[in-house]
Amino acid sequence: MPSEPPSVAGEPTPDDVRDAAAAALARARAVARGKGLRPGSKPARRRAKDVPLDRRRDDARDFHALGEEVEAFIAERGWGIDVAAGSVLGRWPQIVGPEIAQHCAPVSFEQGLLVVRAESTAWATQLRLLASSLLTRLAGEAGEGVVTELRIVGPSAPSWSKGPRKISDGRGPRDTYG
Repeated sequence: MPSEPPSVAGEPTPDDVRDAAAAALARARAVARGKGLRPGSKPARRRAKDVPLDRRRDDARDFHALGEEVEAFIAERGWGIDVAAGSVLGRWPQIVGPEIAQHCAPVSFEQGLLVVRAESTAWATQLRLLASSLLTRLAGEAGEGVVTELRIVGPSAPSWSKGPRKISDGRGPRDTYG
């Protein structure tokens, strides 16, 4: 074993540090043994019968499941419909199915009106035919009355009001499509 470097006056040597750490570990083990704990084992959960009766009351300081707290938070602020609408927008492919979701996407939701943009006019027509079944699926997933109306829009045309193809006399793009 290599020899330890000489210590500067007032500085602890590595041996002193090791001894202090070993002493602290021994004290911690003794305290744990006094509490009935074994090294490396998880602490046992306290059961309700182990809690004194005066500490069993249910008040705001008690622990609650995270889901319960979030639901209470949402209900306090009246965000129920907004959260349900957000879940519709976030889970769109699971609600409508992968094939339909591949060709359309929800654009906005306001006051019960869900606007969905289709990638082509053919898909917009198809979705308009499926609107009643989509509303039924949405009611089942998000809750009754969350999505009350479904508006299907087709793809938007390019804007020619700015850019290199702008015509100053206002006649429009004319023969730009071939």
